[in-house]
Amino acid sequence: MITPDWIPHRRASDGELVGWVRPDGDGWVAVSLFGADVTSSVDWLEAEEALERQGLSWMADVWMLRRPDGRDVRVRLVEFSPDRLEGGVVAPGRVVVKTDDFGAIDVPYELIELPWPPPRDLRPLTTGEGGSPWD
Repeated sequence: MITPDWIPHRRASDGELVGWVRPDGDGWVAVSLFGADVTSSVDWLEAEEALERQGLSWMADVWMLRRPDGRDVRVRLVEFSPDRLEGGVVAPGRVVVKTDDFGAIDVPYELIELPWPPPRDLRPLTTGEGGSPWD
């Protein structure tokens, strides 16, 4: 979870948070908005560059969520709130996804709230895995 020594990294172009850089011995580790290490221990500039390369485009992608019954469903990220420190106390974050409606406005969807960082049950969609409603 986020600790006080994690340093927020914001995109230079618009100030949007794209991750954190945390100390690791004599080096630094880039950490994604999902709380996952993006790099091993590298120098400061390499960590920043890794976060800049990763950017936020992944948030618009289709994801897969494994349900407790073992079924996988296509989802999209709706809300993303990492843990945050408030007065020295960690306020828990959350990730909200919705079942993918394939762009239709008349299809019902389900909102699903997950903890932050999200569980491994939420993963990026891979090629050939539920890529269309007709698969």
